Amino acid sequence: MNTAVAGFSKLSKEEKINWIASAYFSNPENAVQLLKNYWNADEKLQKLHDEFIENTISNFYIPLGVAPNFLINGKYHTIPMAIEESSVVAAASKSAKFWASRGGFKTTVINTEKIGQVHFIYKGDISKLELFFAQTKTKFFSETENITKNMQQRGGGILDITLEDKSMLLENYFQLHATFETKDSMGANFINSCLEQFASILKSEAQAYELFSEEEKDIEVVMSILSNYVPNCIVRAEVSCPVEDLAEKHISNPEAFAERFVRAVQIAEVEPFRAVTHNKGIMNGIDAVILATGNDFRAVEAGVHAYAAKEGQYSSLSHAKIENGIFSFWLEVPLALGTVGGLTSLHPLVKLSLEMLENPSASQLMEIVAVAGLAQNFAALRSLTTTGIQDGHMKMHLNNILNQFEATNDERHLIQKHFKNHVVSHSGVVNFIENLRKQ
Repeated sequence: MNTAVAGFSKLSKEEKINWIASAYFSNPENAVQLLKNYWNADEKLQKLHDEFIENTISNFYIPLGVAPNFLINGKYHTIPMAIEESSVVAAASKSAKFWASRGGFKTTVINTEKIGQVHFIYKGDISKLELFFAQTKTKFFSETENITKNMQQRGGGILDITLEDKSMLLENYFQLHATFETKDSMGANFINSCLEQFASILKSEAQAYELFSEEEKDIEVVMSILSNYVPNCIVRAEVSCPVEDLAEKHISNPEAFAERFVRAVQIAEVEPFRAVTHNKGIMNGIDAVILATGNDFRAVEAGVHAYAAKEGQYSSLSHAKIENGIFSFWLEVPLALGTVGGLTSLHPLVKLSLEMLENPSASQLMEIVAVAGLAQNFAALRSLTTTGIQDGHMKMHLNNILNQFEATNDERHLIQKHFKNHVVSHSGVVNFIENLRKQ
């Protein structure tokens, strides 16, 4: 395909599919059929999905699983998880069961503050800008009341607005740095609407400010946008128990296990190469619940990884210690989540997932999501410091390999029986299948 297509967005869904099939596939009919195989038979439901994004041609399925037995603050939860990676749900479930008999997970929402900024260029006397801001600040609140009224009735709204001098980083660069409470909504639209109103007030009030010169009045607003970095929207999740209570099937020496576990966390705290993979495991749990509950996992990922580097070097999100014979394992993560608005009221499976969680508030969902991340991290570190990560992961991955080679039921039985006592590797499974089929 060496030419651009004109008016693609104006084509019907059927026309888009036919164009793609003829332009890119050697067998257009098969491509069209494959796309249609993933359409929902319920036309109304399919139309709903089509309208979530632009240029929709089909549905891309990700499995929705559940991890039961999560005891969080004394109450049991079954956590929905949408993810395509094998072993994640199993690992979370295993951790949930492990800690349910040892007191369960404890959580604390430390803060729920969200952030937005108006980025602008000001060329002039900084002291005059500071005086102007001090005199104008109340107008940023009063002249956005038409936007904030409903949010205020729910207990949210604009918390504060400050003027930030960033000219040491970029010439003439300043910010209006605003903090918000958005209660059960993630609040992106609310925050951005407030910020755009701030920008309008900033420009109009500057034009009328008598102390400014003509150049100083000409403030250039570059952009007004929320930040996905929310270092004051933090939740803590933790587990603890006497070291001797860590004993189980694969932990015959709980003291040695606890020490090795803590050492593994310490390595992730000081070594960025390890920290990235360590935190990826945490995000396996976090992202899966965020996706299942209709939240923006990309925004959370960006904010979480920025938080992991807040001290100037990328580091572990989780921490562990042994103190007075007690093993403790915890994490603190920034999570800007919502349980109303967006997909939470549109996507049928999102609504189902939230109902499964007994319709939590945004703060309660923060706690559940953080626990899923901690559980996943515990499972990974327990495997790494005992049997090794590949043993369990590859056994869970075995089904994917068998599906790839379209193994029959008889073949599956023989293969699974063989690898019950042998190390699972992709090449090992392939060789076994090939030899089996030669017989």
